[in-house]
Amino acid sequence: MKNALKQFTICLSPFLLFISSQSFAQQEENYDYWQHQRAMVSRGQQAVFMCNGLFTSNRTLEQVFDKELAFFREPIGDANGGDYNVDWERRAVEVGAQGAVPVMRAAFRNGIGCVILPPDQTLLDIDRLPELTLPSPPGDPAQILWPNGDLVVERDLPANISASALQAASDWAFDRESEEQVTLSLLVVYDGEIIHERYAPGFDATTRTRTWSTAKSIASTLIGILVDDGRMNLDDPLGFGWYPENRTPETDPRNEITLRQVLNMSSGLDTIDNGGREYATGSGMSYWAGSSSVVGARSRALIREPGTHWDYENYDTLLGVYAMKLALGGEKTYAEFPRRALLDKIGMRNTLVSTDRFGDFVLSSQVYTNARDLARFGLLYLNGGTWNGERLISEEWIDFVRTPAPATVGKGGHYGGQWWLVPESRNDVPKGAYSTNGNRGQYTVVVPSQDLVIVRRGLDYGRQGFSQWDLTREILKSID
Repeated sequence: MKNALKQFTICLSPFLLFISSQSFAQQEENYDYWQHQRAMVSRGQQAVFMCNGLFTSNRTLEQVFDKELAFFREPIGDANGGDYNVDWERRAVEVGAQGAVPVMRAAFRNGIGCVILPPDQTLLDIDRLPELTLPSPPGDPAQILWPNGDLVVERDLPANISASALQAASDWAFDRESEEQVTLSLLVVYDGEIIHERYAPGFDATTRTRTWSTAKSIASTLIGILVDDGRMNLDDPLGFGWYPENRTPETDPRNEITLRQVLNMSSGLDTIDNGGREYATGSGMSYWAGSSSVVGARSRALIREPGTHWDYENYDTLLGVYAMKLALGGEKTYAEFPRRALLDKIGMRNTLVSTDRFGDFVLSSQVYTNARDLARFGLLYLNGGTWNGERLISEEWIDFVRTPAPATVGKGGHYGGQWWLVPESRNDVPKGAYSTNGNRGQYTVVVPSQDLVIVRRGLDYGRQGFSQWDLTREILKSID
């Protein structure tokens, strides 16, 4: 009997395997294995936004909860209180109650803005965080003429500018049909002069806000300065080791990735920041949880041939920034480089370039500045890379950032060297225009053919969707 049952079972085994496989095929992976990490990252993000809102932007708690935190689905607490603590003396914020998800903390540091601490550090560790004590450039910007300073002389509009059309374009930017698009400021520079400047209630010309990925264009400019100086080369490999370390590091295929490829967002490395993991792992861990931006950037696997596929990744930018650090050498030189090589030279006095807790610049996103400083940045490019007669970046570098990444040609042609380009499908704005582009609507648009720079700052949330090219189209209607 036992033998008969055994033979019967053997005969049925293919059928049983079929049923079993069908059962497995009906399974779906719905559980969010990253949920606790997402909660930690969310707390860290709120801590950074509250800290910078209060101590970098000098806004009130009411303003921060109303605008800066508007895109949070469920912020912890409200302006009246909750499970958070603001340490006004230390200029720091703690978010969350101790439990399965750790309390997350951020602290303001002179010269760089707020830095996120890891879960195992407290406010007692603030003095261990980096800061930049480089003195400000001489002179009072309020007494220095634009664009080097903030003294703006009122002038009549140029004869070829329609005041009514310019105002209509401004209203188009501010009076949005979508409540999720919140314009904070609009600044239009024509022929080097500010011809329109407008701010939302609660904001003014001095208010710093986060650039998000507009920072990438600043990173590219700093790298370009070193390329022009011969200390970096676009087509050289990045020149550092990778994680996890290969038993034979010299054979690691990632060694062949070039500076050009990471600036073109075509490194071929794993797409960690996409696929629903942006606020669970990847660069979010250095942005909002205190991990090293450098270690994370160097810990991705190669999944494609470099240069063949465009994929927008924060870590690609940070690889270029780390290569810049190695080219500069010493920590002090690196820490002071953005100020000495660029910001101080063109009057960007209100700009703070933030770091992680290890002192590495998070130049893929974490820069705080205002509309006028970004207009100066745009003017540097509009003027062909010169400022007050001094060449800061070469025309060759400007050509590089404006040239479509090879992997985008025929597929939109919308991205160059950490700058965004007019898509191939658009014909309603000049093809030679190019733009920075940051989350929540941060744009600096350069239109060389019209001698025009446009800066739009936003605190968009939800689906967002504000188009810098639509804005450019509307403003161009005012120029005869």
